[in-house]
Amino acid sequence: MSLQSDIESVIKSVGLELYDATVVSENDETIYRVSIISSEMQDSKRKGVSLDTCVDVTHLISPLLDVTPPVSGEYRLEVGTAGIERKLANINHYKKSIGERVSLLCTDKVKVRGILLNVEGSKITVKTEDEEVQVEFNDVVKAKTYFEW
Repeated sequence: MSLQSDIESVIKSVGLELYDATVVSENDETIYRVSIISSEMQDSKRKGVSLDTCVDVTHLISPLLDVTPPVSGEYRLEVGTAGIERKLANINHYKKSIGERVSLLCTDKVKVRGILLNVEGSKITVKTEDEEVQVEFNDVVKAKTYFEW
């Protein structure tokens, strides 16, 4: 098994889901950033994840990283929630965001905003104010979830 699948298994064991794991460089520091989301829904939205839960997950996955470091050299582990407004970079991000408000910018400069209804294969279905729109994943240039205040 890979490090990411091991991390995913540990996170699932506590009722959460791995949203993303990336290596970033900020202020001359290497950060292994693990983003998590709740697997529980409340009022058709995902429940939040507390700071204490993020700390608990950090303690659970840290030993895995001691055995199989995600990068060579020094790094800092950072575990946090994916957030209420987040980028959608791969098809799994879309699948984990069904029921949420999304904003898509397509290759033809068309903007689509609405509720993400479904992801089937590489087709993304969004309910806008007027209609249901299907967009091909490869036609999306930029995408994110958003919260209407």
